[in-house]
Parts: sequence; structure tokens; C-alpha cells
Amino acid sequence: MNPIGKWHDVVKKRDFRLLKEILSEDVVFHSPVVHTPQIGKEITFTYLKAAAEVFYNSNFSYVNEIIKDNYACLEFKLELEGININGIDLITWDENNQIIEFKVFIRPLKGVQTIHALMGSMLDKIKE
Repeated sequence: MNPIGKWHDVVKKRDFRLLKEILSEDVVFHSPVVHTPQIGKEITFTYLKAAAEVFYNSNFSYVNEIIKDNYACLEFKLELEGININGIDLITWDENNQIIEFKVFIRPLKGVQTIHALMGSMLDKIKE
């Protein structure tokens, strides 16, 4: 069984214990606002937890998904501060059903800027 069902549980229930279970130690995270890949379980966990907290107060939902072999494309939408945002999560996992790569793409530019500001604040809180 692939980790996408568990990922949906992480998003819906904000189950961060489950998130740690499905991330590989060497997972690579590609943020829409950080120009270099973030490598490792802890940094990826931190980014995804911050995103879950930022999106939690919105009307976030996945609207489409394509799954093939060990790869998924999940399209999402949400509204933050009056901005309609949509994007995709590209998730790849290994033979142990652990996520090895997580890429996030977001549009429009104003949405990216808003998420960048909110994520910065949330990351500061998480690190405290």
C-alpha cells in the first residue's frame, strides 16, 4: 500500500506522528519559496508541519489526484487572506512506502508571497 492514504490522514487529522512514520530519513523537500532542496527527515518534517498549520485555518482541499507506480500528483486549492490559491504536491516513495521526495508548486504569485510570509512566521514558532 502506498503512503498517500496516510498522507491524507496527516493532512486531515494533523497527525504529525504519522508524518514522521512515512518520511524517509533521506527525503528531499522542494519548497516553492526556497531555492535549494531541503534534505533530510527533520527539515522536511518541519516544513510540512508548518504548512499544515498555515493551511489548517483555510478551506484547503485536494481536488484531483493521479497515482502511478511510486509517484503521485495531488492537486489542491485553498483560500488565504482573500487569495484563491491552487497548486500541486508531487510525491515519490520507495519500496518501503516511505516518501523520498516531496515537491510543492503553487500559483498565483500573490499566493506564493502570502504563503511565504505565513510560513516564515509559523517556522519561527515551531523552532521556538
